Amino acid sequence: MGLFDMFKSDSGDKMTPHKALATSLLYMMAADGEMDHEEIGHLLSMLGGQDNGNGTIGVGAQNQALLDSAVKYRRTHSIDEFLREATPVLTDAQRMCVLLNLLDSSLSDGQPEPEEQALFAKFLQAFDVSETRFKPFFEVILLKNDRSVFTQDNHPKNQPGYHVRLSVPGG
Repeated sequence: MGLFDMFKSDSGDKMTPHKALATSLLYMMAADGEMDHEEIGHLLSMLGGQDNGNGTIGVGAQNQALLDSAVKYRRTHSIDEFLREATPVLTDAQRMCVLLNLLDSSLSDGQPEPEEQALFAKFLQAFDVSETRFKPFFEVILLKNDRSVFTQDNHPKNQPGYHVRLSVPGG
């Protein structure tokens, strides 16, 4: 072991679906140049965040290693490199899970910034998921994050007779 081996990147670490999820969220969190508390909370919840008993939230040792690996990867690889490496290791269900969590993360602090929207479009394209296919899922996440239905009595979705329905592509 050389003196400076500890500073080498983990680029030799194998990409796994779990690492792809964590790394994807880090790319989304950094897309607008700032990492908001809500986004950090979402990441920790996805990695099994736990109360440390001292007013802070942390992750267990195994998930801390995953988070550390994802952070190192994001620092040393472009989004395009990541998408080329991660896409083939993900099943369709895992890709959809990543997309849903990216969208949820981008909405956690209010409204998705233009940089987050552009990054999301890159993921859709890399994962070969059309906007038409994703639209029903998009609508569900939008409603999940629309807290104004509780604070605005005149919200269009609170009107008598309004029913939440999913639009299904081709049907």
